[in-house]
Amino acid sequence: MKFSFKTAVWSAAMLLLLLSLLTPLSVLSIFFMIIPGVILYASLSVKSFIWHLLPVAIVLLVVHPIYLLFMLVFILPAIAMGNAYKKQKSALFTLMAGGGTMLAEYLLLLLIGSLIFQFDLSTYIKDVVQLTIEPLTNSSSQMINGFVWTPEMTEDVAKQTQLMIPFALVVTSMVMAFITHVIARPILSVMGMNVPKLPPAREWRMPRSLIWYYFLALIIEVISRQSDGTYWKMIAMNMSPLINLGFMIQAIGFFFFLSHLKRWNPVIPYLLGAAVFFIGPLRIVGIIDLAFPLREAISKSKR
Repeated sequence: MKFSFKTAVWSAAMLLLLLSLLTPLSVLSIFFMIIPGVILYASLSVKSFIWHLLPVAIVLLVVHPIYLLFMLVFILPAIAMGNAYKKQKSALFTLMAGGGTMLAEYLLLLLIGSLIFQFDLSTYIKDVVQLTIEPLTNSSSQMINGFVWTPEMTEDVAKQTQLMIPFALVVTSMVMAFITHVIARPILSVMGMNVPKLPPAREWRMPRSLIWYYFLALIIEVISRQSDGTYWKMIAMNMSPLINLGFMIQAIGFFFFLSHLKRWNPVIPYLLGAAVFFIGPLRIVGIIDLAFPLREAISKSKR
């Protein structure tokens, strides 16, 4: 596809999204940041793609050079996902390429920030936590609510938040890649590209080895409770939520499978899937479905 009004619109969308990063809108816009780059790279030649980026880069440079860094950060995962679409890779491969590239960039930026700019992430998180919970430490609010927030509690929240940084980076990267795929795939299909899609939710299954990782996480959690250091505690606090997220995905797949088999109302599996994230014990369904051939047994009984 050569230069056209449609591709110019996506270049403009990229520019507006990047300019929103230093505004309150960034809380939402950051999750859609990769989409214009993916569509442009997947639908254009490399040379045409660069020509579409050039005017965006010039405008960003005029506004503030920091936007060029933002552009570079988000254009690399866009290229990774767009290239996967061009090569007709599976949807899962595309998600891993985009999410993995984004995660690697986050880690690289943290490394550069700490080594070159002496950016202390721990101090920054502590300041943000203190600023966020400052209303709770106000004496008048304590008297009204009857709840006393101590400096020790603030310190504990800051430490817990610092330990959860790896989990937050992984989840944020994968959510950005997932949102990008969900929106970009149908748009590229309308443009005439044959883009592989994710398998139906009823076919979602995690690898059975996740059960063994779950037991390993339990052992690490026991070790972390007996250890005074933060190393084992950090591993436990990040490993367990990621594994539980895998069980939640497995449970969602099971609910969609059961709904398809029993011919339930299409709304029901979506409600159950949403409930998985709010009702913790529901992930047990995912554990059982993963550990035992539950779906096969239900299919046989149906026959």
